[in-house]
Amino acid sequence: MTERTSPHAAIIGLGSMGIGMACSIAKSGIRTTGYDVIPASINKFVENGGLAGNNTAQTANDADILVIVVVNAAQTDEVLFGAGGAAQAMNSGGVIISCATMSPEDACRLAQKSADLGLHYVDAPISGGASKAASGQLTIMASGTEEAFKRARPVLDAMAGTVYELGDRAGIGSSFKMVNQLLAGVHIAAACEAITFAKKLGLDLPTVYKVITASAGNSWMFENRIPHVLEGDYEPRSAIGIFTKDLGIINDMGRKEKFPLNMSATALQMFIATAANGMEQDDDSSVARMIANLTGIELPASKG
Repeated sequence: MTERTSPHAAIIGLGSMGIGMACSIAKSGIRTTGYDVIPASINKFVENGGLAGNNTAQTANDADILVIVVVNAAQTDEVLFGAGGAAQAMNSGGVIISCATMSPEDACRLAQKSADLGLHYVDAPISGGASKAASGQLTIMASGTEEAFKRARPVLDAMAGTVYELGDRAGIGSSFKMVNQLLAGVHIAAACEAITFAKKLGLDLPTVYKVITASAGNSWMFENRIPHVLEGDYEPRSAIGIFTKDLGIINDMGRKEKFPLNMSATALQMFIATAANGMEQDDDSSVARMIANLTGIELPASKG
């Protein structure tokens, strides 16, 4: 890593999570360059104190710390090591902070490819949503070498309220994230099933929400997602496609480990059915709409 008073950070992927993360890094006083395939996202970052990148390689040029916030392992691999990839443009000895949800196996593979180029790698999946990304209060489930953490620390601290250092090698952080995603997906599916069942029983849905959120049956996902259903607002904060991907990875892991994952398998089929109903890019609370379509009940009308 080039010796300087403050590191140069770069971030690729300025979507609903990445833009908040990028702005949090820039607001901490770290010189930060950002890039996204959508020009409007880059403009928004520049308006919040960041520097504009023109492509992946130029964005990572001279970077000591590179944050990748894309959808999956394949996109992470392409951004880092594809044609015009970012990894070779970084400063020697720099550190990659990889935030996409992926299988532990993919995290290990990408860490090795980084090491082959003389780069450090932090397996750093994130949790908390867009609002916590914007306030620099994410939870990061991270693993990597002691040196990787040391070099990544300024940016990790800028993005997160809590950084869990979970192990000394890539793959451990991703394993923790998969346990989280198993619970998140099952809880969303259960919340959507519960609210549509309440409608079938003729109950007043706002009252159901009020009672359940004050009772033992509540969950963070019920409390967070069911207002979307009550408002008929399915603009994607987190899309159905995220959970068809993540629960798919989880079920693949279970099959490999010969471990039964019955509830996550059922939840996966509910998300797949919702995607098949044309809602793959809609908010993940759209599982409730899929159930409503199947059972002939009416939920509050969609906005827009």
